[in-house]
Amino acid sequence: MRICVFLSAADLDDRYTRPAREFAELLGKGGHTLVWGGSDVGLMKVVADGVQEAGGRLCGVSVDFLAAKARQGVEEMVIARDLAERKKLLLQKADAVVIMVGGTGTLDEATEILELKKHGHTDKPVVLLNTAGFYDGLKEQFRRMEDEGFLPRPLTDLVFFAQEPVGALAYLEESQGIE
Repeated sequence: MRICVFLSAADLDDRYTRPAREFAELLGKGGHTLVWGGSDVGLMKVVADGVQEAGGRLCGVSVDFLAAKARQGVEEMVIARDLAERKKLLLQKADAVVIMVGGTGTLDEATEILELKKHGHTDKPVVLLNTAGFYDGLKEQFRRMEDEGFLPRPLTDLVFFAQEPVGALAYLEESQGIE
């Protein structure tokens, strides 16, 4: 499976890097391909290292203004013109999406895939990996949107909330019929 991971390129502490590395190792050991923003810094590097060291493949999609931070020596690296093209390419190249901790860029990517799912433009499984309760507030906001009629589909049709990396990958593999 080709799994797109939306996540931060920031240098973060162990409460975020440890679960990210654990997920990366599970992804690599499962023989999956990481599709990610292509950066070789911060949490993006942690995940790419983990996947590669565990035997998985890497498909990066960087963007012109970040090309200097793009990881070298990967199976595939594409440089997009802008962020909109980057998001489009990331989603085109993936069978599933995992949203990890991140800032405004990650939130932008997350809401775009959920909007596409809401309108039936994709049926790719989406997991929000809620490491250390990072997305508790967002989860509450999504539930409020659902409860108050802002979502035309049940929240569970749009996204699966996982607390641990093993649950995130198990959900994706099950959704794709991988045992």
